[in-house]
Amino acid sequence: MIAIYARVSTEEQAKHGYSIEHQIDKCTKEIYKDYPNNEVKIMEYIDSGVSGEFIERPALINLRQVVRAEVITAIYCYDPDRLSRTLMHQLILADEFDQNTKLLFVNGEYEKTPEGRLFYQMRGAVAEFEKAKINERMINGRKTKASKGKVVKNYHIYGYDYNRETGKLIINEEEAKIVRFIFNTFVGKNNQFKGINGIAMYLTETKVPTKKGKGIWHRQVVRQILMNKAYIGEFYQNKWNTEGMLGNKIKTTIRPQEEWILVPCVKIIDEVVFDQAQKLLQVSRQRWSGTSKNQYLLSGLVRCSKCGNTMTGRRKKNWGKYVFEYSCVKNTAGAKNKGCGNIIRCEVLDEQVWNVFYDWLSDYKDFKEEKEVEIASFEESEIIRIQTLINEKELGRKQFIKSMLDGKILGLSDFEISQGLKESQETIDSLKKQLNYLENELNKEKYSKDKINLLAVSLEEYLLKAPEELTFEDKKEMLRHVIREIQVEDNEHVKILGL
Repeated sequence: MIAIYARVSTEEQAKHGYSIEHQIDKCTKEIYKDYPNNEVKIMEYIDSGVSGEFIERPALINLRQVVRAEVITAIYCYDPDRLSRTLMHQLILADEFDQNTKLLFVNGEYEKTPEGRLFYQMRGAVAEFEKAKINERMINGRKTKASKGKVVKNYHIYGYDYNRETGKLIINEEEAKIVRFIFNTFVGKNNQFKGINGIAMYLTETKVPTKKGKGIWHRQVVRQILMNKAYIGEFYQNKWNTEGMLGNKIKTTIRPQEEWILVPCVKIIDEVVFDQAQKLLQVSRQRWSGTSKNQYLLSGLVRCSKCGNTMTGRRKKNWGKYVFEYSCVKNTAGAKNKGCGNIIRCEVLDEQVWNVFYDWLSDYKDFKEEKEVEIASFEESEIIRIQTLINEKELGRKQFIKSMLDGKILGLSDFEISQGLKESQETIDSLKKQLNYLENELNKEKYSKDKINLLAVSLEEYLLKAPEELTFEDKKEMLRHVIREIQVEDNEHVKILGL
């Protein structure tokens, strides 16, 4: 259904010839031009002899009601001043009609007049303002929802399903198995899978579906899973700024961390495994970035302590013989730091690091047992004692307040009562601080124990072998489980940093 709106006052009809018939005729011709092959039903809404100064006009009121019922396909009007003589009313009506239909003006010349240009500029400004207000309301609504511990929309996180009613992430058990496989394979002994790329290839070959149901896994998808803190129960919203992204070629930017909103979710991965994965990710590119004719045991781990450059393995001819060394010199184009020339022979550094590492391995069991003895600890018994004391103090405080309200306590001044309650609360607050400190210390101890256990599981198979039975790949894999970086000053000054 097509609507035509026409309006004329007696004064205008006499001065300008804006007759109803003229307006209807022009609008009808425009309609048949726009709908040449369709039979259209045309409804006419006419305000005759009514001033355009006021928005409350009989035919216009009826038209607005029909538009709200969403039965009108389009509204044709000769030009904007037929809708209203007031610019603000024109903008209000145009905005209202645009929500349910489209408003078209037949007089094309109107756009070229100063009034017409002003109308369209103002109309665009109002539309932009309304869009900004809608975005603001949506953002504030999402922030409020997130601050209440709810996930605002379905982010399609692999391993989870989204419950729209509760606003919570719930574990998808089939996908969660794959998430655990990815983490355990990446941090474990995985000679079968060459890093992230190997895991992605294996998932593709075994036809494990992705979140979107596709059969191809890209290495970047696996990397994103390994880096996602949602798997340890930390899902962050309001992290990315996407303002202006839709319809524009604007990249998303990360907001300051203090603006992120943490929404706890169910864990799939243990924190110790996740932490180990993050540290291994730092060297994953060097570990699996292709195979070289010459293999270097410490590739990706060595750094020059003088200039800060990484030290890479290279083969060099010296007096007719090839020697292998780690060097900080960078000859590649665009290298920011060419290096200071520090070099160390591969066999010298490899042997030195391996000997230190094997000494660590030899007594890690003793270290583990020592830690287990320490954990049975003062902290655990003290936590129980302080928690009991807090409960007693809080119960005593409640009983005192109840007795006072029941009139069982007499003879105390308001000051004495106030002072007694204040001192009681201060004692409870002090005990809670002690409790919090002890719990944090116990968690640190537990974290150390879990980390040692993880190392034990990862290296257990290696320890069954004699040192001479370990292959080059065995040694290379083991070192990367416990060493973060090796800093070299010279042959005599080498510092080994653990994970």
